[in-house]
Amino acid sequence: MRFKQAAYESAITTLRQTLGRFSKDGLLRSSDFRRLWLSSALTQFGSQITLLALPICAVLMLHATPAQMGTLAALESLPFLLFGLPSGVLLDRCRRLPIMMCSDAMVAIALASVPLAWWLDALTIHWLYAVGFVLGTGLVVGGSAEQVFLTFVVGRERLVDAQAKLAGTESAARLLGPGMAGAMVQLLGAPVAILCNVAGFVVSLANLRRIRAREPQPAPSNAHPLHDIREGLAFVWQQRVLRTLAWTSGAWHFLFYGYLALHVLFATRVLNLAPGVMGTAQMLGGAGILAGSILVKPLSTRYGTGRAILVGLCVSALGFALMPAIPASLLGSTLATAIAYGGVVFLLDCGATLFFVPYIALRQRVTPDAVLGRMVATMRSLTVASAPLGALAAGALAERFSVRIGLVCIAAGALVLAVTAVVGTRLRHVND
Repeated sequence: MRFKQAAYESAITTLRQTLGRFSKDGLLRSSDFRRLWLSSALTQFGSQITLLALPICAVLMLHATPAQMGTLAALESLPFLLFGLPSGVLLDRCRRLPIMMCSDAMVAIALASVPLAWWLDALTIHWLYAVGFVLGTGLVVGGSAEQVFLTFVVGRERLVDAQAKLAGTESAARLLGPGMAGAMVQLLGAPVAILCNVAGFVVSLANLRRIRAREPQPAPSNAHPLHDIREGLAFVWQQRVLRTLAWTSGAWHFLFYGYLALHVLFATRVLNLAPGVMGTAQMLGGAGILAGSILVKPLSTRYGTGRAILVGLCVSALGFALMPAIPASLLGSTLATAIAYGGVVFLLDCGATLFFVPYIALRQRVTPDAVLGRMVATMRSLTVASAPLGALAAGALAERFSVRIGLVCIAAGALVLAVTAVVGTRLRHVND
């Protein structure tokens, strides 16, 4: 009895301490940040379903080839190249919250068309191409708007803390979402699983409408949009830190989208993992994001923002390097293969979190409000402009040789990028 009472009192004390920390957290006292955080959580959990279900639709239902998977990944990233710079002008001339809501609605409609086409027996790889393009468009416009709106809601001085909280939510989504998505795809089928993501977007939209903060309408501009685009490009080019971040992130996205084009093919056809097993193994990626979100703040504080970015780059390079080394049957066991696959995904997601949380905070800090929207859109456009080429190149290599060879080439590129960034840039000297 005494043991139970002591355990109970200890649990109550821990709960009170946790609630006390939350009550002292300025971000959590903001109802607008809580609503923004909730919407982000809903879309993050739903996105885990789409990230697994959409490629599985292509691979298992439509029997897509490596080249077709490369094309699908390329079309998902192509809007960054086409609309990234114009969206920056839009974000500096309009309020960002309505743009976020319109983008979410567009994505929800595109996703809803997938199960509809499947039920009508009209689903083709070209239909998925179109859906992927719309998803990419919503990400480039709505994602940029969310980053700028977050700065307005929390202020620049709390950006790292806010980004770490959002990354923590993403880690929970990555920890639980893939397992849920894999089970849903296994039991209900990929199209029905995608429909659940649509429901998440609908709830998120209703929540965003309740945000009370209203941005001031940006000052009207008579300048031609091309003039504003040139100003955004010139600002990024003149800022040495932004210029370095742009090419580093661009090279990383080239490799990452090549990996995205091949990872479902590798897991299902080379490692012979069922969708449910693959989703469960990918839950370790959520643990990687959680680890990264916990480590990023003390790492940035102690060693500087630039070194935290480099650590993330090196950890993700290790993940890229280990992925093609996983054998088809590790120790003669599918379970061991799945655990190894999940461990590599852990490294990739932990490294990506350590890379991008300080990366985003650093580029926001060095940018004044007047060009913040154009800077975000310009950086997103420049850094993801290489992604379609990476996806197409990976698909072509896998088609010509094999999926494993394609991943080996990505691994070699990641190692070269990590060494170049550490030795050949001044990021290690950037403290803030």
